[in-house]
Amino acid sequence: MHNLAYYIFLRKQIPILIGLSLGPGLAYVILGYLHGIYKPALLWYLLIIFFSLWSLRVYKNFKAGEMSSLQIKKWYRELSFLYYGFFGIWLLIFFLYIGESSSNLHYIAIYTEIGSSVVAAAMLMTDKKLFLPVLSSLMTPLAIYFLLIGELYGYILSVFSLTLLGVLIYSCFSGSALFKKVVEQASHDMLTGLFNRQYFTEFFQMMLNSLKESSKFSYLLLMDLDHFKIINDTLGHDIGDKLLKKVSERIIENIPGGDIAARLGGDEFVVTGSEFSDLEKCRESAKDIADTISGSLKEVYVIDNHHLYISVSIGISIIHTPTHPSMDIIKQADIAMYEVKAKGRDGSYIFDNEMLKRTERHLSIEMKIYNAIKNNDIFIKFQPQFNRDKKISGLEVLARWEDPQWGKISPSEFVPIAEQTGLIMEMGNQILESAFQSFREFHDQGIYIQKFSINISRRQILSIGFYEDTMKMMKKYLTPELILRIRLEITESTVMHDLDRVLEIMSLFQKAGITFSMDDFGTGYSSLAYLKKLPIDEIKIDKQFVKELMNNPRDREMLKTITEMASIFNLSTIAEGVENEEQFNFLLDINCDQFQGYYFSKPVYAEEIKKYSPSDFVQK
Repeated sequence: MHNLAYYIFLRKQIPILIGLSLGPGLAYVILGYLHGIYKPALLWYLLIIFFSLWSLRVYKNFKAGEMSSLQIKKWYRELSFLYYGFFGIWLLIFFLYIGESSSNLHYIAIYTEIGSSVVAAAMLMTDKKLFLPVLSSLMTPLAIYFLLIGELYGYILSVFSLTLLGVLIYSCFSGSALFKKVVEQASHDMLTGLFNRQYFTEFFQMMLNSLKESSKFSYLLLMDLDHFKIINDTLGHDIGDKLLKKVSERIIENIPGGDIAARLGGDEFVVTGSEFSDLEKCRESAKDIADTISGSLKEVYVIDNHHLYISVSIGISIIHTPTHPSMDIIKQADIAMYEVKAKGRDGSYIFDNEMLKRTERHLSIEMKIYNAIKNNDIFIKFQPQFNRDKKISGLEVLARWEDPQWGKISPSEFVPIAEQTGLIMEMGNQILESAFQSFREFHDQGIYIQKFSINISRRQILSIGFYEDTMKMMKKYLTPELILRIRLEITESTVMHDLDRVLEIMSLFQKAGITFSMDDFGTGYSSLAYLKKLPIDEIKIDKQFVKELMNNPRDREMLKTITEMASIFNLSTIAEGVENEEQFNFLLDINCDQFQGYYFSKPVYAEEIKKYSPSDFVQK
């Protein structure tokens, strides 16, 4: 089947053909009336009217965004009969008037045949299935007529007629080739030669329309190259472009014949097309194709003496309810792709009902969180941190949210969403301001807190003006002495994103006397290089190591290693998630400095902190 542009072009010719037939057709009726052939001319014009009405119906029936490929084929077949019929009518007038030499109407017939051929060549040039039979049927009778004159000039005119036929056919082939080239350029990606986003969008909508008709199943594979930006940044865009070409070739080599592959932009590709009667077979085929592509793309690339390795994250959407808009299906594949990335990249994942529920909840939280921040519904609690003598040595500020409809929503759920949407900036500022106010209140009521810890997200610390805004708030609520007791907690993933920028911001805070703790240590990209480079004072051992330490020898060894390493770098350690005395005693034995968890205290409101006696706190 042709690109939609072909059908759109042919459809646009219909109103022009109607106008060129109805208007001039009246002149032929008048000529017929004047020369005594009124009835044949009138019947001929009634045929023009009939075909014009038919043409209007065909014109209106073409709805590109709503038609399946089968519907478009049926429409094209009807359009072909329409064009054959229309130009057949103009051939009919030739036979009707060519014998009227006494009234010179034969000249009109000759001119009509030549004019009709030129019009046909201009209108039908994109489709040789139309212009070849139409032009041949229009010009051949004219050539035969001249030949039958039996005179030299007739023979010459016959040759001229056939020459004109050849020229018209040649111009149609040339115009068709040019049109095809323009369409190819408009529908293909210039770099890789794959279909582009525009063509894919049209094809995909047509495919969904076909699936609605057939009640069959299909799939969509959305692919994103892992860490492609690193290759572009380190080796240059020329190497990156050559890699994209190689990747495109491998994708094409590893997809079924009925599928199409398109480049949506950058390093993002998509594959779709095949139809299945069985849902399970569709799922299996989609997974097999994804795995085949993934395996092929991971093989080494040799480009300009560089040996490159790259993997791909593939999100799969199984299309079995094509009532959804095409963008929703692409969004599903996109969500599945980011599920792969969240789990370490290099793999594929099929969007399922469980993911749909998570996505719907995610979107609901995204909508709710804006109002929660606006109405100051996100509040803070404090979890005490204890030293080896079980004295309170610090407090960690924890964000909490209780929705009237959903109840408690975990920070592990709403904080990442706030980061993704950019709302973390406003939410973070509210938390910082509330925390500084509370810290000052504790101080004014005689409660001595040695360290006051506040979590800082990646997006916060990397944002423009974060240092200045935070220092301004500190100076507003805290004394110089209290500022020196603030400890900001960052995660390893924060450091990974932009080490130089993070170091720059941390250095500014360090000069102001503020210390840092590395949160969730051991769960991400732990590296001795980071411990050496980063101006941190404390390592916070993640609770997942503490939770199973009595049952898992490897966790015990890991904890020992972390505390020994911290000692080498002159860093203090704090273990979170301590829930029983057995865990506490083990951590004491390996020289952990501080502790936090339900064994000591759950996160509490400020009022409960105030209920502790001075002897419960580390003294100055």
